[in-house]
Amino acid sequence: MNINWDLVVDCLGIMGKGMLGIFLVIAVIWALVALLNKVTGKRGGESGSQE
Repeated sequence: MNINWDLVVDCLGIMGKGMLGIFLVIAVIWALVALLNKVTGKRGGESGSQE
């Protein structure tokens, strides 16, 4: 059994790009949710609020 190390290095690069893409998508979704929470923040008349 031979391991083609050039192919392994190429695959690691592709995998790294995919993981970076997933991280960036999660970060964008998180930022949008945080922004929406700021924009639509709690209002004083909420019935479930105990503050």
